[in-house]
Amino acid sequence: MLTRSRKLLITLPVTLLFSVVGWAQTTAFEGDVKGEDGKGVPKAVVHIDRKDIKGAYKVNTDKKGHYYYGGLPIGTYRISVEIDGKERDSIDNVRSKLGDPTNIPFDLKEAAARAAAATPGGAAGAPKDVEKGMSAADKAAYEKKLKEQAEKMAKNKELNDAFNAGVEAENNKQWDAAVQNFEKATTLDPTQNVVFGRLADSYVALAATKTGADQDAALAKSVVAYQKAIELKADAPEYHNNYALALAKQKKFAEAQAELTKAAQLDPPQAGKYYYNMGAVLVNTGQMDPAGEAFKKALEIDPNYADAHYQYGIYLIGKATTTADGKITPPPGTADEFQKYLQLRPDGPFADSAKAMLATIGQTVETQFSKPGEKKQTPKKKSQ
Repeated sequence: MLTRSRKLLITLPVTLLFSVVGWAQTTAFEGDVKGEDGKGVPKAVVHIDRKDIKGAYKVNTDKKGHYYYGGLPIGTYRISVEIDGKERDSIDNVRSKLGDPTNIPFDLKEAAARAAAATPGGAAGAPKDVEKGMSAADKAAYEKKLKEQAEKMAKNKELNDAFNAGVEAENNKQWDAAVQNFEKATTLDPTQNVVFGRLADSYVALAATKTGADQDAALAKSVVAYQKAIELKADAPEYHNNYALALAKQKKFAEAQAELTKAAQLDPPQAGKYYYNMGAVLVNTGQMDPAGEAFKKALEIDPNYADAHYQYGIYLIGKATTTADGKITPPPGTADEFQKYLQLRPDGPFADSAKAMLATIGQTVETQFSKPGEKKQTPKKKSQ
């Protein structure tokens, strides 16, 4: 039994923990509100109303007439500006975009001209009002700007449509479709780190459905996408973590360990997860002592990390000695690691194995535990 336990870390690869990159994506709107005199309007109320699902937000312009509202979910909105209790202008069906805030300016002089044009008898004079004071060059520049804004908004819509289609395909585990849509999104805007992160994740998932050369090709593409995501946002620990897992699948363990170290440095509160992953990478390459140190480090950061207790216990039991009469003596604390795992996850995937390890070293299984954090522990009851 002990011989088997010493080999357990090699024969049973440890599962690594994948970080989800598609955390709720947020967006922002900003812009300037200009009055009919061309100056910024302070304290104008900008309403941002979501159309695809219920959601209403508002913000006041600053003293220069500028507004900004961030942290919004990606969606379709109606944005309007209110002055002195009266709506003065609006724009409908605005699709928010990834990355930089979507710029939605309001020019009340232009809004007044449009309103005049829509009024009976006002259409003839409206264009002249809009163009009043403009030279031919100014008019051409103005029309060019409008055209560029329209093209930009169309491109942003196409980008977001591709991204959202990729997310939907990803949620439905349609990895080919997810890859196709995220690839399209990267060509529309190659500066969005979240798109490359999603693309890389989808390639990893796609690789799991393939074998041989097809699997290798998908993993290689995932690595390229992770590298691009990190290039665009080097301080995102989830990219380093997931990149490490892809590298590990390619058996590039030294590089994987370096990326996991970066993830832990960037995200100290979650460092336990990254050190656990480091231990898993080391275990799966037969580097037991460094793996044990990594699991121990994970527990120092998070003492209630159940799986780390189990893996550290397996590492310790591999250090056990056997006397001439056949008595097994594990290092101090070995049984505690398995008992702690059973306390935290009594029905966990390693529960039966933890009980077997305790039986191997002559320990009985505790069947009643105090809850984590309780000062007084319930008296222990030995199993029959």
